[in-house]
Amino acid sequence: MLVNMKELLAVADQNDFAVPAFNISSYAMFNGIMDISEQKNAPVIIEIHPDELKHIGTAAVSGMIKRAYESAIPVVVHLDHGASLEDVMVAIRAGFTSVMIDGSSLPYEENAALCKKVAEAAHAASSNTNYAASKYARNVSVEGELGNIGTTDADKAFTQVIHYTQPDEAVKFIKETGVDTLAIAIGTCHGLYPKGYKPELKLDLLGEIKKAIKAAGLDTKLVLHGGSNNPDEEIAAAAKAGISKINISSDIKVAFYQKMREVLKDESLREPSEIEPDCIASMQEVATQKFDLFGAAEKASLY
Repeated sequence: MLVNMKELLAVADQNDFAVPAFNISSYAMFNGIMDISEQKNAPVIIEIHPDELKHIGTAAVSGMIKRAYESAIPVVVHLDHGASLEDVMVAIRAGFTSVMIDGSSLPYEENAALCKKVAEAAHAASSNTNYAASKYARNVSVEGELGNIGTTDADKAFTQVIHYTQPDEAVKFIKETGVDTLAIAIGTCHGLYPKGYKPELKLDLLGEIKKAIKAAGLDTKLVLHGGSNNPDEEIAAAAKAGISKINISSDIKVAFYQKMREVLKDESLREPSEIEPDCIASMQEVATQKFDLFGAAEKASLY
């Protein structure tokens, strides 16, 4: 069942769970995530970054969308961190049902203007095919980001600079842009944290943002980026406190490629059908834990 993000997260928000958004970068990873999602009877977001989209190609996305459309579980195919209107239009024309435009590093006014332009284009995709033809002619959802989370990598010098999202600015931003979902900065970082570093989510700030949005009569759902490598208890609490979508990229890729490195020690192997199954299984173990942690397992029946 192919849906857009607004439809998917409305149910998650009403039932106090979060849907994992898994960044995939190959068709094998996609099939592995879809298989485990169906086994867990869980809604899922297939997330593809523009760099990943260039790698796998939009032709491959057509096959992904077909499988999502025919699946018994609700699936969103989402563009992650689009950097421009061009990125977004490529995704919409390829059939994505949700897109993110990331202007979080820009000054507030420029970020808002860019998000508004993208929201207008994406929301028109179902009614005006001359503007932005969408293969499935549905209202494409739009995610924006306000505030800026840190970025880290275990093999590089670690600096964490977080510009926390403020409740009043979140309300203003949503009203000005018309975004359907909003990624907020409450203490996470992209990537994996260095050994010995303990991230801490500001769950009180999350509660204030959620309360402000509701008080303003808005139904925009909240998103958490940098969901890999965080303490389980904080992530679970965030899912129950108003985060409806949590991005997972590093965790599943580390599992996939660490296992691949082990498998490839056998230099006689050369066929993907021999190499990749164990890698997929390792990735699925991580995905299973995320479905359970976020409260999404067995929730497909709610749709």
